[in-house]
Amino acid sequence: MARILVVDDEPNIVLSLEFLMQQAGFDVMTAMDGESAMASIADTAPDLMLLDISLPGMSGFDVLERLRASPHHSRLPIIMLTAHGREVEREKGLALGADDYVTKPFSTQGLIDKVLALLEGETR
Repeated sequence: MARILVVDDEPNIVLSLEFLMQQAGFDVMTAMDGESAMASIADTAPDLMLLDISLPGMSGFDVLERLRASPHHSRLPIIMLTAHGREVEREKGLALGADDYVTKPFSTQGLIDKVLALLEGETR
């Protein structure tokens, strides 16, 4: 069973994503900020990460940069989540190494499809 790490500072979004991913058959871990996400990854590496950009303290972009710079986690599939649909943020996330980008609110089936595609080794 693939392990998904959901990182978002909004409890309702964490709960809904956790439920959605569990219903799709995944083992789910959660973190409310960048620091706890990094600690969680160091403890138990996920197979894929759903990462919000706007986090308290360390931003999602910072987490993404650190993971891409790490030899152990540079290939971890990461889908960025954001309430901001601005093209400049999407481009920044992809330039920093995100595998995909989803704007909130998102289609639940569309998100599951993206997760499955990344876990099966497909890219963008």
